[in-house]
Amino acid sequence: MSFERFIARRYVRSKRQMRFINIIMLVSVIGITVGVAALIIVLSVFNGFNSVVTNVLVGFDPHLRIEPARGGRMVLTDSVMQELSGDLRIAAAAPYVANKALLVAGRMNRVVLVKGVEDSLVEGVSGVKQRTVLGTFAFKDTPDKAGTVLGMGLADRLGTTVGATLTILSPVGVDAMVVQFSQPVMRECTVVGIYDSNNKDYDAHYAYVSLATARTLFDMGDAVSGVEMRLHSINDADGVKEDLQRALGPSYRVSTWYDLHKDLYSVMKVERWTAYIILCLIVGVATFNVLGSLTMGVIEKRRDIGILKALGATSSSIMKVFMFEGVLVGTIGTLLGTGIGLLVCYLQIHYQLFPLDPTVYIIPAIPVEVRWSDFVAVAVASMLLSILASLYPARKAAGLLPVQAIRWE
Repeated sequence: MSFERFIARRYVRSKRQMRFINIIMLVSVIGITVGVAALIIVLSVFNGFNSVVTNVLVGFDPHLRIEPARGGRMVLTDSVMQELSGDLRIAAAAPYVANKALLVAGRMNRVVLVKGVEDSLVEGVSGVKQRTVLGTFAFKDTPDKAGTVLGMGLADRLGTTVGATLTILSPVGVDAMVVQFSQPVMRECTVVGIYDSNNKDYDAHYAYVSLATARTLFDMGDAVSGVEMRLHSINDADGVKEDLQRALGPSYRVSTWYDLHKDLYSVMKVERWTAYIILCLIVGVATFNVLGSLTMGVIEKRRDIGILKALGATSSSIMKVFMFEGVLVGTIGTLLGTGIGLLVCYLQIHYQLFPLDPTVYIIPAIPVEVRWSDFVAVAVASMLLSILASLYPARKAAGLLPVQAIRWE
């Protein structure tokens, strides 16, 4: 062990009377500990909520979606189907038709997004079939009536249940209807199933019908609105997107699950970084205490510094003594804070110290997900602030002249 580190450790572990400087140093350690623990806990909670949101959205939405770059319809050409079938990373693909329409049930009506899918293929690209809690996700269309599956929130607002009849009015041909007094495009449907996705936006604004019914309602002919895909691994989404976009050209737009909810994830990312910066200020305030205590230590240790220099210690060695002291304080606070933060996260994961009302929220407790990258980021920020706080007093100590330091001793 170098003598610089030895002296720094002796300064920190001094067993003499508790002086004001020692109290400030203790407050610095406590402040860094609290700041690091708070950072780790808050970032882990953000990770937990991010995972919950992703699981809800991705469990319902596809991993990838192909849509026409212009217009609302596309034809499944041989080139498109060849690209989809040739990529082994794609587990399943299914076409869909989507447009807004008016649902009328008795005296109740709602404008919703009507989505036409193949009930035999939808299970491969979406979790809506597994989320069907009443009835079945099988349309069983007849010439007189089509089948439809509604969200739990939408069924509640319309006052319908499985077996009820409602009418879907399409916006196609509305202009001609007004001018020529013709009948609007409509289809009578029977509610065959109700799903619950744990997402109020989906449950209240989505209704599913068969692909053939949707094509008739929205006058799509043989065209579709797009193709949805699910991958073997969601981590391949960006790579598959780039390959498909390059192969299909600018006539098509390929979107990943992240692109479909980019605004939401952008807000969550901003909130995460804001929390990180604000909580770093706690560590920053604690490191100001380190700066103050080391600066006062330099004043108190003028005699020691002068003696060390008179014995041959260089300015660089004196600087290292006080730098090591500040780093030691930062290391102790960082290790204690990391341990406390990890302990709280462990207790929350296994014992749910902070529960939530299950009748209001879809999760029983505040979610926590520990990522080791957060520990690295927090430790780096804490140690960097501690080093910066130690720099000024260390340089001031190194600049003392031994003659002036021990003149009156």
